[in-house]
Amino acid sequence: MRVYGDLVSGNCLKVKIVADHLGLAYDWVPVDILKGESRTPDYLTRFPAGQVPGVEFKDGRCLAQSNAIIRYLARDSVLIPEDAFLAAKMDAWLFWEQYSHEPAIAVCRFEMRYLGKPKDARDPARVTRGEAALDLMERHLGGAAWLVGGGISVADVALFAYTQWADEGGFDLAPRPAIRAWLTRCAETFGRGAHETKPG
Repeated sequence: MRVYGDLVSGNCLKVKIVADHLGLAYDWVPVDILKGESRTPDYLTRFPAGQVPGVEFKDGRCLAQSNAIIRYLARDSVLIPEDAFLAAKMDAWLFWEQYSHEPAIAVCRFEMRYLGKPKDARDPARVTRGEAALDLMERHLGGAAWLVGGGISVADVALFAYTQWADEGGFDLAPRPAIRAWLTRCAETFGRGAHETKPG
């Protein structure tokens, strides 16, 4: 399969982590979103929304949306709970990540790191939302090693991607020891795939 992505994006990093962790073969096709390469006619033919990541399989079928991709790639693997209710809890985290976490943490990071905005120029409402998301994770992880059940799942992959870079968006993880311990567990589990892709 071909994975189209930009490694400045945590959403793309999710796909790389899952593929590497499960030993899936793929060709990485760089797409520079800052140069508009996800908006070219050729790219839009495959992925009409013009977003990264995108995956093109050998049979020509294409799939977009990071959490849909990682859930599909991880089917029948240890990253998907066998118990149906736990799998639904995992899905709940995936939906929450895209609605309540990523729009705050990732956007603040993008504005500060790639647009050069100062910390105090962040949208207060977005900052409040990001702090609330991190607080919720801290409370949950204070009593659990992983987000769902007793083992790592794609929910951990999805939340790891941008949480590890929260400081680049002006969010302080120092007073959140449960998150920091969880990030270490994730990085140790994912190995090189979680580290070598971090820009800078």
